[in-house]
Order: sequence, then structure tokens, then C-alpha cells
Amino acid sequence: MEWTDDKPRKFGAVTPWFVLLAISLLINYIDRGNLSLAAPLLKNELHLTAWQLGILFSAFFWTYTALQFVMGWVVDRFEVNLVIAVGYLVWSLATATTGLVRGFTMLLTMRLLLGIGESVAFPSCSKILARHVPEENRGFANGILIAGLKSGPAVGTFGAGHLMARYGWRPVFIGIGLISLAWLPAWKKWMPRGPGLVQAGGTALPTVAGILRQRSFWGACTGQFCANYLLYLMVTWLPYYLVHERHLSVDSMAKTAAVYYLVDATSAIATGWFSDFWIRRGFTPTLVRKSAMAIGHTTAAIALASCVLAGPHTYLPWLLIVGAGSGIGGSGIYSFGQILAGPKAAGRWTGFQNGFANLAGVVSPALTGFIVNRTGNFQLALAITAAVALAGGFAWVFGVGPLTQATWSGDGRGLPLCGRHAT
Repeated sequence: MEWTDDKPRKFGAVTPWFVLLAISLLINYIDRGNLSLAAPLLKNELHLTAWQLGILFSAFFWTYTALQFVMGWVVDRFEVNLVIAVGYLVWSLATATTGLVRGFTMLLTMRLLLGIGESVAFPSCSKILARHVPEENRGFANGILIAGLKSGPAVGTFGAGHLMARYGWRPVFIGIGLISLAWLPAWKKWMPRGPGLVQAGGTALPTVAGILRQRSFWGACTGQFCANYLLYLMVTWLPYYLVHERHLSVDSMAKTAAVYYLVDATSAIATGWFSDFWIRRGFTPTLVRKSAMAIGHTTAAIALASCVLAGPHTYLPWLLIVGAGSGIGGSGIYSFGQILAGPKAAGRWTGFQNGFANLAGVVSPALTGFIVNRTGNFQLALAITAAVALAGGFAWVFGVGPLTQATWSGDGRGLPLCGRHAT
């Protein structure tokens, strides 16, 4: 089934531009995680201290998180296809140039530049989906994009990690950065064109105050913060947990972590598909999307608590259930804003939501490390993460109102849109 921009149809076939978006998010997470894989080599070659490594790990989030609040505005004001292409070019060149640096200062600069480039990704993807994918097909689309980013750590660990061990870290950074540039001509050829879906909700764009006045915005921010707390815990600490807490070998750890990330990604895709299925059957997006988030967050919370109590022979099934819950609860993170903000304002809404929610990237790894250092194990850290996950489910269900598109008036205030878009 083919896709046309002037007459949206069922998302029955994955279009080239959609595949390219998923690939861009996969590369996005590979590029941001490569420094962690190269850390032991970097530390020795560039004579870095542990403190300097910590600064480098966090520097990405300085620019990435701050610019989320800017890039949402940029995406809604300028041509989104061009914005994501420029951002992709910047982060690919930053990755390639990282392989050429000779000291801490230049390495820090490249990490800051990587954060600038990657800050366009999620506001742009959300804008494109809101513009070109109907609501009844958007769950599956979001699920695949989320699966793409969640596959990044697994691909990076096995692919880039193996190559670094064999060829060194410099050729890997240069190679990945330059090879990934092949995405740009493909995007120019297959990027979505045309106005897409009907632009509902008036001609005005929301002001910052207009978005911040929305109760549903803060509910979505809280829900995504909680989902990100679990995501960043698993991206940064899962290998260490498996080796030091569960006493796996490095080889077994890599296989177990890969299975976890695969379960997470597969659950996101499946949840998106089933969500669309039930919406096409007549259930409202409010009921379907919120139910999926509640099930995902609750499942992850129960499984995390069970990991705390599980022994060496019983923890693995619970860990994989955590991955399933994470995937279920992560599949619809951006679909909420795409509905509530509408095609015109989806980029700005997503940028602000992602900006606040990514503070979890600052809190989760650092707090977990502090707790593990003080207690000598992960039990309290996992218990806290379980509580955070459960709170996220409550935020999505009770903090977000009905999933009804707002109409943005001339003063930037958002009011519910009556008519066919209301659910």
C-alpha cells in the first residue's frame, strides 16, 4: 500500500522516509554512547582523570537538554526536513571529528557539538509524524522509532565495541561519522513532501506560556521523566549491574544486555501496533494510549521490585519483564504531544517536553552511582527506580487530560478543539 502526502492512508507499508527516521534515531543513540565504550582507551591515551571523564559523559546533556527548548520552536518555524538534515550533519561531523582530537578541551567541544546536533532529532521526528501519519496509525509509527533508539545501545555495544577492540577508538569514530553521512542524500531523495494532514486548530502557534499553561503538558513531562529515568539507568548501569551484582562474565553480560534491549525494542513495536488496532476498532485514543502507559509502567515497577528480591537463578526473567514494561510504556511517549499539540505545534511541544524529561539523564545515572557506592549493591537503586516507574504510570493516566487536540488562538493559548478531532 503506497503512501501519499495529499491523501493520508493507513500506515500499511513502511515508507522510505519513515525507515530513514528510524535509522537516524538508531545512529543517534550509537553516537551518543560511543564515548562510554571508548572511555578506557581514551583515559590512557589522552591521560584523562576520572573527573574529566565524568565531565565528558555529562557534557552531551548540557547542550542537548538546553536546546530542546529552542529546537521545538525552530522545528515549528522552519522547514522540518531541512532542520533534521542540518542537525544530522552536525552530529555526524562531531562524531567523525572526535576521532581526530588530541586533548580534553577539543574532546569536550565535540561532545557539546554532538549535543547541539542531536537536539533536533525528537522534535523533528514528532513534527513529521504529526504532519504525515494519521492518529490511528501513529502508535505503530512511534513504536518503531522508539525501538530504533532503544536498539542503539545494543548495536553500539556489539558493533562499535568490537571494532574498537580490534582497530582502536579513533578509526571507529571517524568511520561511523563519515559512513553515516550517506543518510543525507537518501533523506533528500525520500523525505516526505507536501502539506501532509489537514492543519487543524487555526493558524496561530502557541507561545511558551500557552504550552506551560496546559495541565496535560506537565503530566506528559512527568510521565516521560519517569520513563527516561528507567531508560538511562539501563543504558548506563545495566552492564555493571550484570557483572558486579549478578557475577556474569563479560561475554554473558553482553548477551544478556542485548536480549534485554531486544525485548524492550520489540515490546515498543508490538504495543504501538496493538494500540492502533484498538483505535481502529473504535476505542478512543485516550483510553488506548493511557492504558498502554499504565500497563507498561506498572509492569516495569513490579518487575524491578522483584529483581531486588530475586536470587541468582530467578532474576533474569524479571529483568526481561522490566524490558517488556519499559518498551510498552515507552512506545507512546511522543504520541501524546502529537495529539494534544496538533501538527502545527507538535515540534515545540515535543521540544519542551523532551527538555524537561531529559533531566532524568542527569539524575538517574548519578543518583544510582551514589547509592551503589554507599550501599555496595543495587537493591535500593532498583527500588527507587520501581517507585519512579510507578509514579510515571500515574502521571500519564491522571496528569494528562483527555487526548483532544488544542486549537491555538492568536494569543497562543490552547483550548480544546471541538468536532472531529475531539475524542
